[in-house]
Amino acid sequence: MANVLILSLVFRPDNVSTAQIMGDLALDLKEYGHNVFVLTTVPHYNIDTEALAKQPLFNYLGKFVQRSNYQGIKVFHVWMPRKGKNKLLRIIAWIMFHIISTLMGILTRFKPDIILAPSPPLTIGVSAWLLGCWHDCPFIYNVQEIYPDIAVNLGVLKNIILIKILQNLESFVYRKAKALAVISDGMANCIKRKGIPGKKIHVIPNFVDVEEFHPLPKDNEFSRKYGLNNKFVVSYAGNMGKPQGLDVLIQAAHILRNEDKIHFLLMGSGSEKDALIEKSKQLKLTNNITFLPYQPYSLMAKAYATADVSFVSQVLETSNDGIPSKVYRIMACGRPVIACTNEDSDLAFLIKKAEGGDVVNPNNPSKLAETIQKAFSQHDIWIEKGRKARKFIIENYSRSIISNLYNELILENSVQSKKDICLSRTK
Repeated sequence: MANVLILSLVFRPDNVSTAQIMGDLALDLKEYGHNVFVLTTVPHYNIDTEALAKQPLFNYLGKFVQRSNYQGIKVFHVWMPRKGKNKLLRIIAWIMFHIISTLMGILTRFKPDIILAPSPPLTIGVSAWLLGCWHDCPFIYNVQEIYPDIAVNLGVLKNIILIKILQNLESFVYRKAKALAVISDGMANCIKRKGIPGKKIHVIPNFVDVEEFHPLPKDNEFSRKYGLNNKFVVSYAGNMGKPQGLDVLIQAAHILRNEDKIHFLLMGSGSEKDALIEKSKQLKLTNNITFLPYQPYSLMAKAYATADVSFVSQVLETSNDGIPSKVYRIMACGRPVIACTNEDSDLAFLIKKAEGGDVVNPNNPSKLAETIQKAFSQHDIWIEKGRKARKFIIENYSRSIISNLYNELILENSVQSKKDICLSRTK
């Protein structure tokens, strides 16, 4: 078995999808017999007080570096300001995270046989490479989002010189990584077009714990708390930024404003949330739309159960950059999905293959409203779509299946595993 260092910008008890996935994966690798050690940040993206109470942080180097124990796994957390705070402060803290986490990886007594580094950010691949050079071990770069492509496609990044620098950095990380674990076929093809050999690329999708996320009654403490038991609920949960393109959902809510039984529920936060709230007020949608903050992870199964249909979106510019991991949790809860995405995207392919919902163009609020109306009027048919969705997830994206793929990739590439193989052959 191998000593595995997970170097991740986010990790539990932070309440964001990559943190949850890496937390579950760390536990599963431990169950496979690996010795796991984690370098990450303090919770800063979405503070979950319940999770923090179960996994408290203690000062190690003051509050600048803290430590926690995640079910027997040692975790070191570098200070990071809350998401959304002063941008200059966040940039400085982001740089310091790379420096301190790299130093911690060098100075700690933990001697890794392999390093697993999920993106974003792209630069974490550089830290993984430096630590790999120091410890003489390879690293696996887990591509959750393709940078700088996503920023360029959204028009956020326009400086030609900076784009070229980031593209060169991307190429460097891809070349130096022993293996690339990407979460969809579309992303694999994109990276192949960048000149990376296909044998280096492994498609390992994100996953869901189908025991933790399972169908629950719509009538539960969450739905009762917000008076949604007798409504046909269309829900969205997650980040509310430009890549999600949630304006189309507000427009669909406006089109359906006279449908008393249809209610829109948006949970989460992000750079566009205030604008979305303001637009809903301007359109006088106070009766058919509810905005909530991020919900504790422990409540998400009940929150998904409250929905009759869940909304997952990608603007056209990012529709080929992966699959939002929330879709696996939604489908595991037996709820159908309306996906606003490119018809040729990995997300669209997933929904169609599972027969677990419908796909709508992101720039067509009228079609979205029509699809929601259809789901409302054909409720029994859409309940069946939800059942098919869960069955498909169990068979293809359950935690046990995907964690084993990571285990095999680690066994194939880690220093210690190769030594064990050599020893066994000489006996």
